[in-house]
Amino acid sequence: MATEYVIESIAKRIAGDIVWSENPGLAMRKWRETFGISQSELARILGMSQSVIADYERNRRQPGSYVVKKFVEGLIEADSKRGYKVINELGKLFSLNFPFILDMADFVSPITLQDVVMAVDGIPVMADLSNIQVYGYVITDSIRAITALSGMEFYQFLSIVFNRILVFTKVSSGRSPMIALKIAPIRPKLVILHRPVKMDPLSIYIANKEGINVIVSTKRTEDELLNGLKSLALRSEIKLP
Repeated sequence: MATEYVIESIAKRIAGDIVWSENPGLAMRKWRETFGISQSELARILGMSQSVIADYERNRRQPGSYVVKKFVEGLIEADSKRGYKVINELGKLFSLNFPFILDMADFVSPITLQDVVMAVDGIPVMADLSNIQVYGYVITDSIRAITALSGMEFYQFLSIVFNRILVFTKVSSGRSPMIALKIAPIRPKLVILHRPVKMDPLSIYIANKEGINVIVSTKRTEDELLNGLKSLALRSEIKLP
């Protein structure tokens, strides 16, 4: 089944395609037909008449951001009843289908590393906390990530963690994640290792030598870690003017 981050990423792509299209009505029709949903079915989900859907698709009405959001949510809701058949296929097409990603989110406004340390009960291993900001996070199952990815897939995965926190759970010593990042062309601004059994001296050496910011989260469970990161996302919204 599709993960939350896959669903969110695809939803943003669909919404962006509609908003940026010179013919938004045609784009809406294209995506509705891609999901195999009739106008009447979509209208029932959205709680509006079929004629309104038809008006949008014929450009008789111009959709605002709220309408586009509800339209995309309607497509996803219909697909969820069919086991996310289309979403899963789009995930493969867009190279988003990374089953080892447990959660992923963007911050509305940037968060400092000091804030991150507090939110995850972090202990700095190697961290320059001055003047560094992050714009989201990606939480991964380290064992599944390292064993499932080929070299090129790992590089592709790293492209989505640019300017985000990269979190590894189920960490034993931190050695494998740090060796993988040592040779990576793209690195996250901060790596969080969740409750490693014992930090390997080699992982600490690599972090210092390569200048990779690393902190260890002492949160007791993955759920507590996730809640701490979600609190940062909420805080980033509050910071907006």
